[in-house]
Amino acid sequence: MSMAPSQQAQFNIGEAAARSGVSAKMLRHYESLGLLSAIARSEAGYRQYSEHDVHTLRFIRSARDLGFKITEIAQLLQLWQDQGRSSAEVKRIALAHLADLDRRMAEMAAMRQSLQALVQHCKGDQRPNCPILEGLSDASSAASAASLRCPPNQPHTS
Repeated sequence: MSMAPSQQAQFNIGEAAARSGVSAKMLRHYESLGLLSAIARSEAGYRQYSEHDVHTLRFIRSARDLGFKITEIAQLLQLWQDQGRSSAEVKRIALAHLADLDRRMAEMAAMRQSLQALVQHCKGDQRPNCPILEGLSDASSAASAASLRCPPNQPHTS
């Protein structure tokens, strides 16, 4: 048996934050972005969150934990709340996010490889010349950037 809106459990912002795992600051932020429907207010003006609001906040937190952007979360929330939705649209959003994650992981792997090459060429002793600093200062030229990605067994030319 469901309760009428006036009888539903109401939580203040601290309780809603604790129940959802989302900080009070982020609750206010998500509300300002329109990710939550209008939050009820007490006569004194305090926010009153329902169990449905807390469930929505958990959904948002789960999506953020997977790295979805706010715009993607807004789309997913709309689809989640639409009982007539097509799962194809949900899958399209998830696949696009996976592709973005793969792209960012490849970029990070390239950054790691470049930094690893610089670190391997730095003796880390008392001398002032440092291939890491030289590589960072030369990184603006295309030839220098390519040299940062040299395999670890080849000498760095800077």
